Amino acid sequence: MGSRLGAFAVWLFWAVFSYAGQQAPYRAEVNLVNITAVVHSSEGKLITNQNKDDFELSEDGVPQTIRFFARESELPLSLGLIVDVSGSQEKFLKRHDHDIETFLKTVVRPSDELFAVCFGNHLRLVSAGTSSVPGIMQGFQRFPKEMARFPEIGPHEDRDLGTALYDAIYFSIVEKIKAAGERRRALIVFSDGEENSSEHDLLDAIAAAQDTDTLLYCIRYTHKEHGQLSARNKYGVRVMDHLATLTGGAHYDGLATHLETVFGQIGDELRAMYEFGYVSNNSTIHDGSFRKLTIRCKAPGAIVRSKSGYYAR
Repeated sequence: MGSRLGAFAVWLFWAVFSYAGQQAPYRAEVNLVNITAVVHSSEGKLITNQNKDDFELSEDGVPQTIRFFARESELPLSLGLIVDVSGSQEKFLKRHDHDIETFLKTVVRPSDELFAVCFGNHLRLVSAGTSSVPGIMQGFQRFPKEMARFPEIGPHEDRDLGTALYDAIYFSIVEKIKAAGERRRALIVFSDGEENSSEHDLLDAIAAAQDTDTLLYCIRYTHKEHGQLSARNKYGVRVMDHLATLTGGAHYDGLATHLETVFGQIGDELRAMYEFGYVSNNSTIHDGSFRKLTIRCKAPGAIVRSKSGYYAR
């Protein structure tokens, strides 16, 4: 764990999850490596019309055979909203409830599952297991005055003060996302990236996301003092960037970009992902080593965003 912390990079062996062509998903052999990717043009536009033969995949520089391929737009979605309501972020919900509601109404389908967690020094489940956008929004509206009535997730911890960002992500995945079944999985995390009250660390949060094929979309709200970021703020920026980058998601500055624009980009990506599955031709399958992954799209100027590797566990 120490060497991985020094490198500040975590990639885990992905869960057994695959697709055959464009058929319904099914679970396959335990050695299958699963990768989710998003493809953009050099102008930043999503490329959604590629087929299996349009991609090349390699592990540690060695070409691999793509055995399973699918576009993910047909799969239902499991989506969690993880909202920081600590002192530095407590006004977020009031300011942006309309933007959140508009986004959810645009993205969520009847077959999708939503849940919401608000966190400071406690992790409160605001709403769960629903495709009802009004239900989610009613939970958010009730939360400021009734927070003690909402159930906690994770084990009971003695937290008098602070912000438990890592635990909020970790337990949202372990207790909610992990049981989602055959679905696309994503968390949208609203925070400034500050953390001082979690049982788990950054690596645990990233590992939980990678192990369950969960993309983290991080929307950061960091207020500058005298036009500058403090050292603590800069740390929060790096935290949010690592959470997103190492899980295949994206990181946004919520103060520099209109939230409507951010939500539009996230919504488009959630419906435009590609899924790849292959069995490594490395004979030492479970030796615990790090395997670097490279996916290339043959379309001119295409840029592929995905995880960069995994540990062969």
